[in-house]
Amino acid sequence: MSTSKVVLVTGVSSGIGRATALKFAEAGCSVYGTVRNLAKAQAIAGVTLIEMDVRNEDSIERSILNIIAQDGRIDVLINSAGVTLLGATEETSIFEAQTLFDTNLFGLLRTIQAVLPHMREQRSGRIVNVSSVLGFLPAPYMALYAASKYAVEGLSETLDHEVRQFGIRVTLVEPSFTKTKLDLNAPEATLMIAAYQRERAIVSNAIRKNVQKAPTPDAVAVTIVRAALEGWKMRHTPKGEASLLAKLRRFMPAGPVEKGLRKTFGLS
Repeated sequence: MSTSKVVLVTGVSSGIGRATALKFAEAGCSVYGTVRNLAKAQAIAGVTLIEMDVRNEDSIERSILNIIAQDGRIDVLINSAGVTLLGATEETSIFEAQTLFDTNLFGLLRTIQAVLPHMREQRSGRIVNVSSVLGFLPAPYMALYAASKYAVEGLSETLDHEVRQFGIRVTLVEPSFTKTKLDLNAPEATLMIAAYQRERAIVSNAIRKNVQKAPTPDAVAVTIVRAALEGWKMRHTPKGEASLLAKLRRFMPAGPVEKGLRKTFGLS
């Protein structure tokens, strides 16, 4: 049985999840990373890949039990699996909203509920939920994604109050634009209403430009590792734009913040 920290990272096929799993492995942890299709997944040095779908309770339960059988414990859970969606609120179907929430919120909840009994039994654990600056700031044409991250923030704060009695703490990491395929190729709502076309195109173009010049996932991964292994605090924002936005949201009046936000997305 390993004496190093046993870490489970969801969504390691690419992007932030993949970079995070690698950073934990480099830190000497025993790392498990989840992928939806093991046959198509690329290996990550020092990481044991497991097939798991956060939308399926049976899949999650099997994976957790396999880890417990191998290492006897789970010290850290990193919920990084997520999807995004671009489109006006009016354009977004209920099905699309439900699909997004099924991964971003309910997938996170399913995984937490599967891990918590083991953390409670061992009387220790750290749960890191990857949120976004859109969990505390709005973003035009990303209402449902932002709503899912606002929900993750509320769940995380409440959960932390409930489980600290068992030696478990919950924390949030809130990145801004990050250079990942997920953000560069964000899916759009199927229904497109002509009245929103001009602004939607402007916002979509602004997002692509910001993602292209954004930091790589490594910077976010470093923040996640610190959130998991160092002293607890509720919120962590990677250095740079994310930290700046958090400060602006907290200390500046709403008017200038809103004006700056619209400018970022190319809106007058």
